[in-house]
Amino acid sequence: MPASPTPHSRARALPKVLLHEHLDGGLRVPTLLALLQQRGLPLPAAAGHSVDSLAAWFDANAHAGSLVKYLEGFALTVAAMASPAALERVAFEAAEDALAEGALLAEFRIAPLLFEAHGMAGEAAVEALLAGLARSPLPLGQRSGLIVCAMRHLPPEETERAAALALRYAGQGVVGFDLAGPELGFPASDHARALQQVQAGGLALTLHAGEADAAPRVLEAARLGAKRVGHGVRLADAIGTPDQALVDEAIALGLHLEVCPTSNVHTGAAASVARHPITQLWRAGVSLSYHTDNRLMSCLTQSDEAAALLAQTPLTEADLVQMALQAAAHSFLPAAPRMAVAHEIRQKAAALGVAG
Repeated sequence: MPASPTPHSRARALPKVLLHEHLDGGLRVPTLLALLQQRGLPLPAAAGHSVDSLAAWFDANAHAGSLVKYLEGFALTVAAMASPAALERVAFEAAEDALAEGALLAEFRIAPLLFEAHGMAGEAAVEALLAGLARSPLPLGQRSGLIVCAMRHLPPEETERAAALALRYAGQGVVGFDLAGPELGFPASDHARALQQVQAGGLALTLHAGEADAAPRVLEAARLGAKRVGHGVRLADAIGTPDQALVDEAIALGLHLEVCPTSNVHTGAAASVARHPITQLWRAGVSLSYHTDNRLMSCLTQSDEAAALLAQTPLTEADLVQMALQAAAHSFLPAAPRMAVAHEIRQKAAALGVAG
């Protein structure tokens, strides 16, 4: 008699859409170690010199309860990725890994100008990343796309440089623009000019907001033109309060939240997956979906995220399928592939006996 599927195998089989994953936070551990060794870059003493010890170092940082510790890994990954071959490899492998976890469509993001400090032009970085996605199992422009990030704590002029870079590759695989980096004290409105330029050039906006700052920042992002918001979990603080109008406005605008529960726990934005605001927001009627944020930094896959939500919250498989459908609808890829993905989601869900 065949064994019953495990909860994790069920989670892995669910059809998914990945909208929020940072490429410099999602490398495979063996790939990172190989790239560091190729470039002759040192590892932190505590990280050792093996795949297992490096993986353990990331796991310890993820569970340290410190945003500073969580972010330490980015210094390693950006330095390791600073060559065309490395960037192409990382993008290709990210798409492979997303597909293996059930993603039918994936958008990946990164701040290309970060590589300038390592002697690599932003244009070269974008072209290498697009080349990796172009030969991936999620074809560029049909099942995958690249979002260019700017770092919000840098001067607005730097954001405008990133915006110009994104616009240069619009229509060639770059599908959107984002503001990442530390949120508290660095409002998106400081970068309004660049955000206007991006939209005028035909690129969509997804801005990080409402993770380390309050609920009004989510609506600030929407009023600046964002169709999606990265994280946005502090919007839940307004539910059933005098600020309920913020939630109502988000729903009326059709704003979509790219929620990353495990990452939020690791960075201190949520106490646990069980107590994460995703369920409260979902039940309030907010459009949202679940994502990894940083697979390497948080030591998880999108299937792990799905399994955690099913095990630790009241959310059901049917809820997660609906989230995937909403994510497909809010992807920045063209309408035809979005509709095709939605059809596949329903088919795969039906084959699993899950309402879609």
